[in-house]
Amino acid sequence: MSNLIARFVKDESGATAIEYGLIAALIALAIMVGASQLGTALNSKFVAIASAVKTGKAP
Repeated sequence: MSNLIARFVKDESGATAIEYGLIAALIALAIMVGASQLGTALNSKFVAIASAVKTGKAP
């Protein structure tokens, strides 16, 4: 039984795939956060432009 546990601890097959998966997940999370922040900033700009057009005043 201890031989089986020792082999399991030393076995690294699949570790690279898991690492790439974690990196891809972190990149996807960063893209989602960035897109959300960009969307919020664009929304506030468009609201400001729309109110300027309604009132006839240039920003």
